[in-house]
Amino acid sequence: MESTLALGIPYVAILMPVLLLLVIFFFNNRSQKDKYDTMIEISKNIEDPSEIKDLLEDLQEKKQPIDYRRSGVISLFVGLGLFLFGTVSSIGILKGVGLLVAAIGVGSIIAGYLYPNESAEITKAVEDFEKK
Repeated sequence: MESTLALGIPYVAILMPVLLLLVIFFFNNRSQKDKYDTMIEISKNIEDPSEIKDLLEDLQEKKQPIDYRRSGVISLFVGLGLFLFGTVSSIGILKGVGLLVAAIGVGSIIAGYLYPNESAEITKAVEDFEKK
């Protein structure tokens, strides 16, 4: 019995990420399908084509630009936390990993100031105003 269990554990360990991805894709696909079914049902009850167009625009997924400053601050403090944990616990590898993550955070903050995302927000606001 133990040898059978010992042989099955590696298979479970290897197949668990695959199972996890399949579950994620299944529920994501189901959610998208429900959303599109809802849009179809609502559009059947609306007579004015302009209202249908507005509804479809509202329900579409809107991709927000990446806020590099916010993610950079988070990465910076995670790196500092790892560095401090490595210092307190005397695990040398955590000091280096913490400094690496903190350096990535600082780079992300700098990228956030070099490539601000306010221009995309301003452009969208101007387009919405011109529509009206």
